[in-house]
Amino acid sequence: MFSFKRIDHVQLAAPKGSEEMARAFYNGILGFSEVEKPEVLRARGGVWFMAGENQLHIGIEEPFIPAKKAHAAFEVQTLEELKKHLTQHDISFVEDDLLPGANRIYAEDPFGNRIELLEWKK
Repeated sequence: MFSFKRIDHVQLAAPKGSEEMARAFYNGILGFSEVEKPEVLRARGGVWFMAGENQLHIGIEEPFIPAKKAHAAFEVQTLEELKKHLTQHDISFVEDDLLPGANRIYAEDPFGNRIELLEWKK
């Protein structure tokens, strides 16, 4: 018998040569920590990050097409402060109040991938 424990990581795609843009956004703006990729996988390009207990892998894909509907969703604390922070960095977002019990926004990474950021109401 088997069972699923948790999501190990989520992967989003990015165009070739975009690792520094990924670092500037996910590490520099969102504050994710970079995770060292195993040496055997480094030649493929891309970069890995950690947010809380969750990993986000940015993989290189050619031809590249951003994910507009499929997305990673990150639970955050103090969404209002994050919205101010994103605005200060000229990152646009769309507010959405359709999920009962949650405040949430959608933003795009530098490659056009959709990202959901949400805070559950107490």
